[in-house]
Order: sequence, then structure tokens, then C-alpha cells
Amino acid sequence: MSAARMTWRPLRWLFSRRAAKALLWTVLIVAAAVAANIAGIYLVGSVAGWERWLAAAAGYLFVWRLCLYGATVYGGIWMRRRLLVREDDAQARHRLVRTEIAGVVAIVALEASLLMQG
Repeated sequence: MSAARMTWRPLRWLFSRRAAKALLWTVLIVAAAVAANIAGIYLVGSVAGWERWLAAAAGYLFVWRLCLYGATVYGGIWMRRRLLVREDDAQARHRLVRTEIAGVVAIVALEASLLMQG
């Protein structure tokens, strides 16, 4: 096997269908967020107006995020039950606990950063 081919071997996962789908979803979500911000700025008339509107709607947006977190917890409980039925070993339980801790840490970090901003 050639040296050039060996250098690409560790990056093979990058060109898989699964990675492409994840990248596509990430790009779509970021594009939707940018489009929502641009539409909001256009509707309000200026960036300063958009920032004022966001500050005024912060409570409603917090309630919206709480609803999303609740739906995520419900989905996590549903996924946990399905996974433990399919794989009932210590390693699967350990992976689940690590994933749940990482999710809680990410949510707490997000909310803490938002709390410190305003």
C-alpha cells in the first residue's frame, strides 16, 4: 500500500455517509438560525431593535427552552428504555450515564452563559 493511501486511512470516517448526514444537518440548523436572525432584523428594522426585542422576549424564550429541555428529557428516557432492553450490560449503562452527564453539563453551561450575558 502506498504512503499517500495510508495517510488518508485514518480520515476514512470523515467521508462516510453518516458523517455527511451529520454535517448536512449541522449546516441546515446553522442556516436556519442565521435566516431567523436576518428575518428578525429585517422585520424589526435594525440590529439594535432586534437586540431590544430579544431582551424584551427573554422570559418567553426561556420558557420555550424549558419546553425543549423537557421534550429532550422525555426522548432521553424513551431512548434509555429502548437501549437497555436491547443492550442490558454494564458497558451500555456506563455509556448512558456518561451521555446523560454530558447533556446536563452542556445545558447548564448554556444557561449559565445566557444568565451571565444579561
